[in-house]
Amino acid sequence: MCCIPQRLGQMDIYKGVVSLATGAGAIYLLYKAIKAGIKCQPPLCTTSPICIARLAIERERHGRDSGELRRLLNSLECKQDAYAKSMILHSITRCVYLLESEASACTNDDIALVGSMLDDKDNSVKIQALNTLKAFSGIRKFRLKIQEHSIKVLELISTIWDSELHIAGLRLLNNMPLPDFVHPQLRRVMPALMEILQSDYILAQVQAIRLLSNLAQKNDLLYDILNCQVQSNFLNLFQSTQPGSLLFEVLVFAERLSEGRSSPHYRAVKWHYNEQSVHEALFGDDSRLADRLLALVIHPEEDVQIQACKVIVSLQCPPEVGVRPSCPPSHSCFNNGE
Repeated sequence: MCCIPQRLGQMDIYKGVVSLATGAGAIYLLYKAIKAGIKCQPPLCTTSPICIARLAIERERHGRDSGELRRLLNSLECKQDAYAKSMILHSITRCVYLLESEASACTNDDIALVGSMLDDKDNSVKIQALNTLKAFSGIRKFRLKIQEHSIKVLELISTIWDSELHIAGLRLLNNMPLPDFVHPQLRRVMPALMEILQSDYILAQVQAIRLLSNLAQKNDLLYDILNCQVQSNFLNLFQSTQPGSLLFEVLVFAERLSEGRSSPHYRAVKWHYNEQSVHEALFGDDSRLADRLLALVIHPEEDVQIQACKVIVSLQCPPEVGVRPSCPPSHSCFNNGE
């Protein structure tokens, strides 16, 4: 019996050793699991836009050139399928916005390379190339080079019915001044621009009307716009049910046309218009534009209200005095009682 306590003591010592061993083993196994988990993380994909953004921020923080934009431009020169070219162009666009110093270090040859993608057979490549050119157009030194592609961009917009392509192309054109040598092409594509304006895709409509509003300020293009044929329901663009963003732009367009046709330079010539022209729809004897404008004066959005009032004022003013709020009501272009 005297050996029992001694044996019990030995057993306690054994349990303690086992416990320590078990704890150490558990810690070791946990360490192995964490290490394995770290090793199993997916590799960094430097071609994804998110990774490019992270890389750019990290490099900019340390004042170093990431080299990512140059690497992407070099890869664009290699033979790639349509999907690869689209992804590369998309990444280049992100880089231009994120890596200002690297984008500014690019050359006109790089712009020409991106511009050559406009001739690709795949529309997705064309769209991404347009987006990339728009990104580069924010850098002043590249604008002249990008303007060289204006005629090609107008050709794409007028010959391919693709809303995404229309949006990308029109955004590019709206982001830079258009040179005079493009005006003949603009006259040819005017019907296509009007067709886009009267489509059912709001983003494309907004971009189209912005371009038309800018062109309406060009003396040599004003008549081409006013005489352009439109659908019989053209005034539906002025309905209060239209999105406010579109209504505002349409009203700006109407105001600029009204001001342009009232200018001495334009009135010096006696113009003739087609029956279904923009001029007849907006300013003809049978136009119902006044009704649309009066309804928009009480539109929920203040910008639309103000712009509708501006158009009304421009229509009420006689041509010889121009656009002035003080124009007498007796000269109103609105029908009596309206």
